[in-house]
Amino acid sequence: MAQTGNTRADVVRRVGELIKNIKLAMMTTVDADGTLHSRPMATQEKEFDGTLYFLTGKTSHKIQELDHDTHINLAYANPDRNHWVSVAGKASVSRDQNKIDELWSPFHEAWFPEGKEDPNIAVLRVEADSVEYWEAGRQQNGASRGPREVTGNGCSLSPRRK
Repeated sequence: MAQTGNTRADVVRRVGELIKNIKLAMMTTVDADGTLHSRPMATQEKEFDGTLYFLTGKTSHKIQELDHDTHINLAYANPDRNHWVSVAGKASVSRDQNKIDELWSPFHEAWFPEGKEDPNIAVLRVEADSVEYWEAGRQQNGASRGPREVTGNGCSLSPRRK
């Protein structure tokens, strides 16, 4: 059953609030044999608008996996606040120097010792197809209000049922 009164913009804004202070996401990609691989990735300090960006090594295994299958999932967790977010989408990779400059911080020097001009640095862009999130309400039993979903084609907000 679809929720009413929430636009896609409302949900995107709320998801942005939920992931804003979460430093790491678990990024899951699919290998050529169908094996799922997950690894932590640093969340960029950029307002969520339906697209997420990461700096990565262009020779990393995840890039090889994305050459085979661009589907990706990002899992965010803030258990102290009872917030969980899952972002599914499609990834693309570029060497957009303007985006690298925008996203760069001293944090990245550990992975890219040559700085923003490191020849191995790439931008991994994730365009969200769907987002699910869970928040614990202020209910006495602490039960979740349930997941909500926003899709790239308009806004579909509905509780997930098992």
